[in-house]
This record gives sequence, C-alpha cells and structure tokens, in this order.
Amino acid sequence: MLAEHVAWHLREAWRPMLFAKDQAAKSQRDPVAPASRSKAAERKAQKRLAENGQPIHSFQTLMQELTGIERSTCRAPGSTDLDATFQVATTANTVQQRALDLAAQFKV
Repeated sequence: MLAEHVAWHLREAWRPMLFAKDQAAKSQRDPVAPASRSKAAERKAQKRLAENGQPIHSFQTLMQELTGIERSTCRAPGSTDLDATFQVATTANTVQQRALDLAAQFKV
C-alpha cells in the first residue's frame, strides 16, 4: 500500500512528463459522459513530445529511464578491505534530471 501511495505522488509530480490527463480538463468534464481526449492530449499522443520538446513517457518507461542512474562504491586499485571507499554516481541526463527535479518539488 505504501508503494502505491508513493507511485501516486510520483505520477502527480511527473504529470508534465507523462501521458496523463490534464487536471483542468478533467475537472470541467461531465462525469457521466463518455471520456474523450482533449485536443492537447491528442497532440501530445501524436507527437510524443511535451510543450517544451521533451519526450513524453508512460510511468513505466520513465521509471526505466531512471534506472540508468547508478551509484557505485569504489576502492582504489591495490587497496585492502580496510582502506577507505568512495562513491561514484552517474550524471543524470536531461530527462532524468527533470524527473528528479519535479519529484523534489513535490511535497507530501
């Protein structure tokens, strides 16, 4: 249940990067009428690009994109188990950095 709660908050934070419904359009539509895509959603789906030119993702593909970020614990060549270690992290690409920035802005 906690994982689903976290995923829901991430979907909300990453809404600009995902194939997600526009909240303003969602609040104005008739809840009984059949759902239909807005013109903005149609453009987003056809171009697969956001307004800023960045690629649009599903939640799963964005999570997969984020798996490219890794942190490794390293030790200098020839050192022993008692010697100090250091951390090396990959640099996030523009899509990964935007996702991290959006997630950092979201307050629970």
